[in-house]
Amino acid sequence: MDEIREEETLKEEDKEKEENQEEREAVFEHPDYEHELVDIIRRDIPDEEKHALLDDYHDNDIASVLGELTQEERRKLYRLLGAEEVSEVFAYLDDASEYLEELTPEIAARIVQEMDADDAVDVLEDLDQEQQQAIIARMDEESRRDIRMIQSYPEDEIGSKMTTNYIAIRRGVTVKQAMRSLVEQAADNDNLLTIYVVEEDETFYGAITLQDLIIAREFTDLDSLIMTSYPCVYDHESVAESIEQLKDYSEDSIPVVDSDHRLLGVITSQDLVEVVDEEMGEDYAKLAGLTAEEDLNEPLTQSIRKRIPWLITLMFLGLVVSSVVGTFEAVMAALPIAVAFQSMILDMSGNSGTQSLAVTIRILTDDELTGAQRIRLIFKEARVGFTNGLILGSVSFLFVGLFVHFMKGKPFGPSFAMSGCIGIAMVIAMTISSLSGTLIPMFFKKVKIDPAVASGPMITTLSDLVAVVTYYSLVGLFLVPMQQMFL
Repeated sequence: MDEIREEETLKEEDKEKEENQEEREAVFEHPDYEHELVDIIRRDIPDEEKHALLDDYHDNDIASVLGELTQEERRKLYRLLGAEEVSEVFAYLDDASEYLEELTPEIAARIVQEMDADDAVDVLEDLDQEQQQAIIARMDEESRRDIRMIQSYPEDEIGSKMTTNYIAIRRGVTVKQAMRSLVEQAADNDNLLTIYVVEEDETFYGAITLQDLIIAREFTDLDSLIMTSYPCVYDHESVAESIEQLKDYSEDSIPVVDSDHRLLGVITSQDLVEVVDEEMGEDYAKLAGLTAEEDLNEPLTQSIRKRIPWLITLMFLGLVVSSVVGTFEAVMAALPIAVAFQSMILDMSGNSGTQSLAVTIRILTDDELTGAQRIRLIFKEARVGFTNGLILGSVSFLFVGLFVHFMKGKPFGPSFAMSGCIGIAMVIAMTISSLSGTLIPMFFKKVKIDPAVASGPMITTLSDLVAVVTYYSLVGLFLVPMQQMFL
């Protein structure tokens, strides 16, 4: 009877747990905004009511459903939202060109004109030259000037990533005048948290936080609120160098100035996130042996062009490894069993080098790294490679020896002589590969080349070369004289 009660109690507890789990899953279930938006857009209701419903959704969610709509539905949506709201939606698209091409140049120009200058440049870059010119020609002079200024910078300079969406006031005005200027500019610029102060000739002087300006009394001296040592970057600085400086500050925006210290634009925290994401994508592509980052919709020929240069280089490096392997033909012919364990040593050597490469590239992003710190990193990676090699070499010595003895039927002596060569080769190869994964990117950094081009495939190929030479040299030196014992 007690057992029956206990079983019923357990069943009730299990049922309660399942119900609690279902409740937790229901709590974390995200609403299906896309389905709701498509339903609202297609609903036959007055425009005013439809617009009011759409106002409750984020622009990014609206952008995500454009592909679900027909061309006619999209055009109706654009008319309903208006150019300003549509520009906010388009700013969240990875590629707005296909939607702009559905519109007349006049309507497209009105939408692009409402965008921040940096977003407008990104959108226009996806269009062909003729379409770009047709749209830009129909925009107002200020928008054209901002777009052409940003387009004038190469992609690897920070000026190409800035926006002209910021608030600037003249030095020497009163608190009341500064507030009036802020209100006037806020209609066109929504980066309000930091207000920049410039001289009469547009020279950057300093910055004021919106909070300080709001709580300041009318009689407060504005100069007392200005941070004159506010950080800034120069327009022609490289993106990679600027990122490291910008990441050190937790500001919502950082000013971009020219060589005369005139304020040109700002890098916002959102811009910084996008730039870091782009740089990480580029570095990841280089580590994978690509000349540039790829995306899903890119044409086949373009993907091939990005991959083939490194593949050709690595093919010739592979030929070097193969030619080195060829010099050990006599060793392999005398002791064929040694070939069976070649791939294990090559794999572990390559993995060790790639791990050191990843660590080193991450550390080298710090431009303030001292010579002593670099030397410490080299010795640390060498110790890590040696220690890991010692651990894995010891494991290999034991298990390979047992494997050769029991599976291949060889005596204990030759079996553990073979596993001993494998263990020693692994220690040497992993130590040298770890050093290569550290020293090669350091050398590239020294000669002003992006260390990420010291790619994983390149390090792996070099590690293969080291492992092959080490392994077969040991086999030729110690095992070939014992070859009769392996027969």
